[in-house]
Amino acid sequence: MAALSEKEAEAYLDARPRYPMDWYKKIAAQTQDHKFAWDVGTGSGQAAIGLVEHYENVVATDINEAQLKRAVKHSRISYHHTPKNMSEDEVVALVGGENSIDLIVAAQAVHFFDLTTFYNIAKRVLRKEGGLIAIWVYNDIIISPEVDPIMKRLVDSTLPFRTPIMNLAFDSYKTLPFPFKSVGMGSEGKPVTLDIPHKLSLKGFIGFLRSWQPAMKAKEQGVELVNEDLINKFEETWGDENQVKDVFYKAHMIVGKIKEVKCESEQVSKDGNKDLLHRTEVGRKQERPQPSDEENRQIKKQITSKDEAC
Repeated sequence: MAALSEKEAEAYLDARPRYPMDWYKKIAAQTQDHKFAWDVGTGSGQAAIGLVEHYENVVATDINEAQLKRAVKHSRISYHHTPKNMSEDEVVALVGGENSIDLIVAAQAVHFFDLTTFYNIAKRVLRKEGGLIAIWVYNDIIISPEVDPIMKRLVDSTLPFRTPIMNLAFDSYKTLPFPFKSVGMGSEGKPVTLDIPHKLSLKGFIGFLRSWQPAMKAKEQGVELVNEDLINKFEETWGDENQVKDVFYKAHMIVGKIKEVKCESEQVSKDGNKDLLHRTEVGRKQERPQPSDEENRQIKKQITSKDEAC
């Protein structure tokens, strides 16, 4: 994710929803242990604060220092800045080492990662027995019949400025690679769809739009999508500017575990057994004694006698 200014980070924090606590409860029920969780791309800690209710220690990392400064503080959450130049080995050591993490969460974040690097690290640090990785994204917001059509026009206007990374989010992670085995909560190409309830003020909503990645990308190219005209339209349809609305973000989740890898020696053994069985059957066919010429003549006589009797 691109670095946000101090002001943008503050607006982002105000508008970004808290994820339902029930999510963490359901996911945690499927991990074998509850000692360590890693919230990667933590932002300002929305997922980390939920994880700490179910795990003894939470490591929360992010590339964005401005957001980390506003992260929700907790005695069992350790926040760390992870700049782009950190090596895989350094990240592995920072979060706890090989085979150490019970749950990895990437909330509204994984599409910004170098997926090859991230998945390599995830497979190294995730517990091979009972460890899980959960990713989710929200890509739409339902506010009201008056506001929603204006929001849709804004979303459509971002199309020329979207990057392939952004499209992973707009596609609800349906096109996102996910090399982990499903545990019944979504799978590669088939994320499960969920609602995130949130209370949002007009000020928070406008702040969210200005810190929204597609709008920021357009601004970098000299196009102000969240302009005064658009803001006026939102203000007119919102109603009382002090009104806090009950809104819903549409979210999409996939949860998985490390796929079982059969040992090469085990596969060779199985293939060898199959080959042995094949050779044995062939051998049995070859070892069956063939009748002699005299035995053949006797058999023919018996058959002829039976035919004449009929």
